[in-house]
Amino acid sequence: MRNPTIAPNGIVTSPHTLASAAGVDVLRAGGSAVDAAIATSAVLAVVYPHMTSIGGDAFWLIHEGATGRIRYVNGGGKAAKTATIEAFERLGLKEIPFRGIQPATLTAPGAVASWIEAHKAYGKLGLSRILESAIGYAREGFPVTARLSSFISLTKPELAQHAESAAIFLPSGDVPAAGAKLSNPGLARTLGRLADRGWSGFYEGETAREFCRFSKEHGGFFNADDLRSQTAAWGEPIVGTYRDVTVFNTPPPTQGFAVLEMLNLLEPFRLSERPHLSADAVHLMVQAKQIAYHDRDRHLADPNFADVPIERLISKAYAEERRGLMRMDRALAWDQVPSYGSLAGDTVYIAVVDRDGNAVSLIQSLYGLFGSAVVAGSTGVVLQNRGAYFNLNRSHPNRLEPGKIPLHTLIASMAKRDGRLWAVLGCMGADGQPQIQMQTYVGIIDHGLDIQQALDTPRFLSGRFALGEPRDTLHLEARIPAATIAELERRGHVLDRWGDWNELAGHAHGIIIDPTSGLFQGGSDPRSDGAAIGY
Repeated sequence: MRNPTIAPNGIVTSPHTLASAAGVDVLRAGGSAVDAAIATSAVLAVVYPHMTSIGGDAFWLIHEGATGRIRYVNGGGKAAKTATIEAFERLGLKEIPFRGIQPATLTAPGAVASWIEAHKAYGKLGLSRILESAIGYAREGFPVTARLSSFISLTKPELAQHAESAAIFLPSGDVPAAGAKLSNPGLARTLGRLADRGWSGFYEGETAREFCRFSKEHGGFFNADDLRSQTAAWGEPIVGTYRDVTVFNTPPPTQGFAVLEMLNLLEPFRLSERPHLSADAVHLMVQAKQIAYHDRDRHLADPNFADVPIERLISKAYAEERRGLMRMDRALAWDQVPSYGSLAGDTVYIAVVDRDGNAVSLIQSLYGLFGSAVVAGSTGVVLQNRGAYFNLNRSHPNRLEPGKIPLHTLIASMAKRDGRLWAVLGCMGADGQPQIQMQTYVGIIDHGLDIQQALDTPRFLSGRFALGEPRDTLHLEARIPAATIAELERRGHVLDRWGDWNELAGHAHGIIIDPTSGLFQGGSDPRSDGAAIGY
């Protein structure tokens, strides 16, 4: 196991080493934490295209070093004005397809608008300097990792259906081998226009015209008005406490409240007094997840369109009420407290802290592997399929409506101790994200793990990855103690035994700020291609 990266001046951690290095390069050049986060995210959009894209969405928490304030940025893409339930009924569809032009154009890309908004408030360097590495890798080529090669292979049938996607990711009609070089000149040009003209270089002008041409010619939803309407919004994070730690998370339409609810449910059980990864501890965390996700599926939606009772859901009193469902002897029956959703999904998470104490917790995604699998014409941009998360049931709070942001699995977290920033934390993993955050916080707070130990710890995820699996399947990495696994099975959990390490357990990354020395300790998930790099 690795030790955490420790640095005095700044640190960046992400799921790809080249992206983290680009972020640190921007910090060294005098950039802010926000500048570095954008640089890292942009490189990931080039070198980690199976998990992120500038055609996706993003959500931020930003910590101001000078004031201690934590702010939230909502970079969720809004549904097109023509995106209605009736439109899908006319197509004869009872649910939104997971791939293809419908989800690709159902919502506008939101991430870039959030980059621009954060940069206007906290940027120090120009976008041309910030995007320099990403443009270079897109234009001149980047190395294919074994992980990327394997994911292109998994998605080959979907990518092959779209000429623009196949041209980039299946050169010569085949999957590029690990160590090969890929380039995306269209994306280099798109990033160049963004660097030159900011928001209008993406949502207007040549890039926007190509988006709209592609959408119209293939029967898509968004048009020029939808792109011009895409802006990011500032807000406040939701806040809870766990023991002596104050935890901040992203509010609706994201599922961040599930983390706070789960920690509230667990707090009276004193997990610090139970052996780490014991059967009791895992059993309790799985039940906390099931209850919080049941609440998520009943209530979560875009708060501009639905009444989400967030203060009640994250209150200690509500957790006390719901805790009555938890029992030590048996697994909580899924039929009694059902939760839906899917553990399948792909995302990138970035944590940054700069020398002035400014910090960023940024989550960006396409939703599914390679999103919609659709590249928008000559732009080189992979479009997301986040719109597939909308519900076509008119009575559901997350039902499809024009201008609405779908329910988002994307969440980002920060935490304070004694009023000072202490942790920056997040992960990929669709419905697994709150579970992974919970497990990581429990490891650090209750069991004294450093950030790298917490990320290396064997994980479990409750839920299903594919149709046909029971919704309450408990997936466990084999490094979890054998006695724990046996006892969980005895208590009635439906188990799926993974190997020692499984990428489906998510990519988590984080930074801890030592309260005594002020040094930054960064960790990266060994299940990814990433690194924590400081200076």
